[in-house]
Amino acid sequence: MPILLCLTTCPDAGSADRLARALVEERLAACVSRLPGVQSTYRWQGALEQASECLLLIKTTIAAYPALQARLLELHPYELPELVAVESSAALPAYLHWVAAATAPLE
Repeated sequence: MPILLCLTTCPDAGSADRLARALVEERLAACVSRLPGVQSTYRWQGALEQASECLLLIKTTIAAYPALQARLLELHPYELPELVAVESSAALPAYLHWVAAATAPLE
């Protein structure tokens, strides 16, 4: 069973923490790792921009991804948030099972 590693950036630690907590509390992600101090260079609305951001690494399942995507769009402070999902080609089997269990709906 493959899992997804989803990446998004946030403008500050506070918004990154709120988003990470919500995704894990709502069982849309098994784990969210925060990497502060990411320097991003990008083009936005025709202008070259640079920003210090916090990168989130979100671990989830393919089944939970649609709800995760919808919730991220609701909670994210950016007008157009980054959300890129990469499917795993290999992972520790016990970790895959843990991600599946941590994102399964409660009965």
